[in-house]
Amino acid sequence: MKKYSGLIVLGMLALFIGLILSIQLRMTAGSDQGGLVPLAKVRGYEAELKMVKDEKENVVQELMDLEARLNSIEGDKAEEDEFINGLVSDLEKYKMSSGVLDVQGPGILVTIKDPVVSDEYEQDFSVIMYNYDKLLSLVNKLKEAGAEAVSINEQRIMATTEVSMAGSNVNINGTPTAPPYYVKAIGNPETLYDAINIRGGIIENMKMEYNLIVSTEKKKQMVIPRYTGTIKFKYAKSVAAEEAEQ
Repeated sequence: MKKYSGLIVLGMLALFIGLILSIQLRMTAGSDQGGLVPLAKVRGYEAELKMVKDEKENVVQELMDLEARLNSIEGDKAEEDEFINGLVSDLEKYKMSSGVLDVQGPGILVTIKDPVVSDEYEQDFSVIMYNYDKLLSLVNKLKEAGAEAVSINEQRIMATTEVSMAGSNVNINGTPTAPPYYVKAIGNPETLYDAINIRGGIIENMKMEYNLIVSTEKKKQMVIPRYTGTIKFKYAKSVAAEEAEQ
């Protein structure tokens, strides 16, 4: 009898240990199921992201300091030589047109907001974000009207700017953005205003077809920030440089 009672106890212990191991294995396997990430990993990612952002800010500040020193040197040399003065002036124009300098001047500010809805469920749905192609159409119309610099939510629009949907955000120059959207354009305020507010134009289309809340203001002076990303050319090469190498 004692023999059987010992076997029963051993069997119950084995069953209990197996049950504990099964629960642990399920918890471990379930920690990454369904796209879930453990809290420790999330905090680790947040710390890494903060570190990268801090490094970027430090590099940008260092770049601005170096550019200030370079501008000072260029200014001193330009005062000594008229030819160098002409080169510095041309260089300034190229920098402005390429979007790597802060610029200021008259223009317009277009503010785009989602429609006001009463259904709480619908509050999570952004009309303008899912129809971000309207932002691109607006930028194109402004450029056609002679806009010399354009930005969306302080992101400078350049030839290499990418605007795309990424999850629940619209990325501009790789930076997540969300409504309301503020589109700045430097140019002749009257011309820019009339070009986009024309009957049947882009602004009317946004209001009538998408029920967006859009306002346009003429500005005597506004600032559009520079592009702070890295410009890389993977395929394009200078023809002059290529001929010089041959």
